[in-house]
Amino acid sequence: MAQRATPESGRLEAIWIKRAHRGPMDPVGAADLVEGKGVAGSVDRSRRRQVTILSREAWSACMTELDAQLDPSTRRANLLVSGIQLALMRDRVLRVGDARLLIGGEVTPCERMEEALPGLQEVMRPEWRGGAFAQVLAGATVHVGDFVEWE
Repeated sequence: MAQRATPESGRLEAIWIKRAHRGPMDPVGAADLVEGKGVAGSVDRSRRRQVTILSREAWSACMTELDAQLDPSTRRANLLVSGIQLALMRDRVLRVGDARLLIGGEVTPCERMEEALPGLQEVMRPEWRGGAFAQVLAGATVHVGDFVEWE
């Protein structure tokens, strides 16, 4: 079983599963990350973009800049992490509980963000504020509260 977050690591704050294209993001307490596939039960996965990850700090910065308070699920990412910098971490391995994720690159914000809040798409562009996408190198069941750290 994965260790819980410590002061030296980041933390998995939330997990969302998307049941249908453009459908709602369902919050869950745990999810299976499947090697080479992504989040079990979530649609819109591809070989390159199996899991999407958003940092709480980046989301908070966007909300502060826009003087707004949207829920982070608005971003439509699978995982919300805190205490971990995602920007410019392409080709690095991120451990989330017992899972290992290879960061493939930045998730660029789409027009859905602008539909959610005017100006959001633009403030998400700098410093990978839109999050990162990853491939699952080693699958595991992850839980809200699990540690998150760079290998």
